[in-house]
Amino acid sequence: MAWRRIQEQRLRGRAFQPRFELHEVVASWLGGLLAITALSLISSWSHYPLVVAPFGASTVLLFGHPSSPLAQPRNIVLGNTVAAAVSVVCVASLGRTPWAMGLAVGVTIALGQLLRCLHPPAGAVALLGVLLKVQPGFVVMPMLTGSLLLTLMAVLFSRLRPRDDPYPHHWF
Repeated sequence: MAWRRIQEQRLRGRAFQPRFELHEVVASWLGGLLAITALSLISSWSHYPLVVAPFGASTVLLFGHPSSPLAQPRNIVLGNTVAAAVSVVCVASLGRTPWAMGLAVGVTIALGQLLRCLHPPAGAVALLGVLLKVQPGFVVMPMLTGSLLLTLMAVLFSRLRPRDDPYPHHWF
């Protein structure tokens, strides 16, 4: 009986989880490698901080599953930027307290849902902002600028690859 339930759960998971062909895995790997490397190089050359940990998660969505609604430009750019703004407000009003951390993530989730720009890495942006006690400049640099650059790199990468399903599905 237990073995049958385990098998049913396994089959349910396999039907639900996406399956990727080897060429998609290689393209995702290459896209992520090039995007984060390019962002790091631009950051190094310009002396503006453009690399933050949540961009690693955004890159997973952009290159690993670009057809996901959570990976569309609206979600990446607006989701990360809203989260950065929320973290600035939370730091200004509550400092670096546990309540500020929880509030920043909770408000980011709620605004992402209300504004239809839910982006899971935005929760990390909000938390990181409070942990670092960010100032208002954090909204523009690195979050807005880095999100725009990552999105543009994903669009260019998609155009260079022959695909039936080009990125993005929609802009707004």
